Amino acid sequence: MRFIFIGSAALTALMRLWVLSDVLICWLVAINVVALGAYGYDKAIAGRRRQRISENTLLLAAVIGGTIGAWLGMRLFRHKTAKPLFQWKFRVAVVIQAVLVAVYFLWP
Repeated sequence: MRFIFIGSAALTALMRLWVLSDVLICWLVAINVVALGAYGYDKAIAGRRRQRISENTLLLAAVIGGTIGAWLGMRLFRHKTAKPLFQWKFRVAVVIQAVLVAVYFLWP
């Protein structure tokens, strides 16, 4: 789970310095890139004797802003698409993120 935060924070900082000025946009781009990479990495090591990324960590990446990257990772790598419970949890994560974004933009 640490790599999700460290990777996202590092990408956010780099984009903030060189490309964009809005921290929220930098964070969303960074966490989506990291989420996509996490799904791809977990799929690549599936079936091998290596430490996998937990489902909770993959879902956390979606909740904290990476729903697009997570969704793309599931579709591109066909990862976690055959697990109904994971799909249900992912949909809940999307709703939670949508509420957080709405609160962020609508809060006075």
